[in-house]
Amino acid sequence: MSKLSIFPVSVKVTGKSILIVGGGIEALNKARLALKTEARVRVVAAKFDADFSALDLERRVGSVAAADLEAAALVFVAMDDDEERDHAIALAHRAGVPVNVVDQPDLCDFYTPAIVDRAPISVAISSEGAAPVLARAVRAQIESLLSPNIGALAALAGQLRRRVESLIAAGPARRRFYEALVGSMRVETALEQGAPAARRAALRLLNEHAGQAAQTGLVSLVGAGPGAEDLLTIRAQRLLQQADVIVFDQLVPERVVEMGRRDARRISVGKSKGRHSVSQSEINALLVSLGNQNLNVVRLKSGDPMIFGRAHEELDALKAAGIAYQIVPGVTSALAAAADSATPVTLRGVASGVVFATAHGADDGELHHWAALAQAGVTLGLYMGKSVMARTAAELLAHGMAASVPVGVVVNAGRSDRFTGLTSLGDMAASDFDLPDGPAIFFIGESVAKGEWQQLLAHADAQQKVA
Repeated sequence: MSKLSIFPVSVKVTGKSILIVGGGIEALNKARLALKTEARVRVVAAKFDADFSALDLERRVGSVAAADLEAAALVFVAMDDDEERDHAIALAHRAGVPVNVVDQPDLCDFYTPAIVDRAPISVAISSEGAAPVLARAVRAQIESLLSPNIGALAALAGQLRRRVESLIAAGPARRRFYEALVGSMRVETALEQGAPAARRAALRLLNEHAGQAAQTGLVSLVGAGPGAEDLLTIRAQRLLQQADVIVFDQLVPERVVEMGRRDARRISVGKSKGRHSVSQSEINALLVSLGNQNLNVVRLKSGDPMIFGRAHEELDALKAAGIAYQIVPGVTSALAAAADSATPVTLRGVASGVVFATAHGADDGELHHWAALAQAGVTLGLYMGKSVMARTAAELLAHGMAASVPVGVVVNAGRSDRFTGLTSLGDMAASDFDLPDGPAIFFIGESVAKGEWQQLLAHADAQQKVA
């Protein structure tokens, strides 16, 4: 395993200075970075080619001197003149001040990381000078994960620390308060209104956790998306990291469940076609029992919990028991399937809308309604229809739909082993295609032909079977 050639640290600069030697654009960039700190910023250069006039810093024209390093914490050298560069490095080393020479890692005592600035929270990403562009790309990914208010939230947590310690004993209860503070939509919303409003919201939350109101847990119904980890929402990731217990369905991949807190209890309540290991009533009772144990519970559901997820039954049970709950949406499988096949489920002049429905158990009235919608220019997105799709297609034909209407099927939407195939409504009615294992989404409508499909599933083709 490779070892770091640097030791990552954070340097205190309050009451000290940061010296920048050079007057070009690279020196200007370092000055802007230094001004994000509380340090005094000094710039020395024989000539200023870049415009420093808008920056609140000290400037001096001339060669760097020992006096410029007075109380300096760090020195940045950004210049092309080798003699002046070496002179600046020598002065810094005599003063015992670390030096960074821009774009010359071999001459650096330290490297400048790509920084995510959410003061007092900061995240530094360093490639040890080997790949600064990659470090900036990683920074951008981390930036997208962090709320713009996370710095203000950290400051608020620090202000409340002594009060929290006086009201809540160290251990799980205190940890749960801080997790609740970090994830509280109430506090997040209050932060948008300013520090006083956020403090009031945080104090209410603290009083709830310190008193009897904290004796009931929280159940979060979380959409896991179609299965790929990077399609999980940021909020879902955060709640998984806070969960005491994760209750998950059979269609949720293990790698998504493993994104939860390492010591979280994991309970599978997997249900699949033809096999119901845990009944819905048992799941409801389990969620209520866990909520009554003052636990943070994540009920992890494939796709979106409010789309064919039977969430209303679980919510009814939680409401009846007085258990607090929240709902976190996820990417539903049909949307992932549309993306996988580049299918425009709505298309100007072709498809004016889309309807998501479940084909399994659909009655004649529903099929008649779907056929009318499809003929009016609405794309159908049908879930749970693999075993009944031939019959469903035949009944849609009987209700007046044309045999030539395109039908696309996506199996394992959003996952690396996805399959996409295109056929027609007539061929779908005439064939039971041998599709790969996994949940399938069927799209029916004229806009489906505009998608990008791996295979054409044709009834007349003797090779119609898909391995």
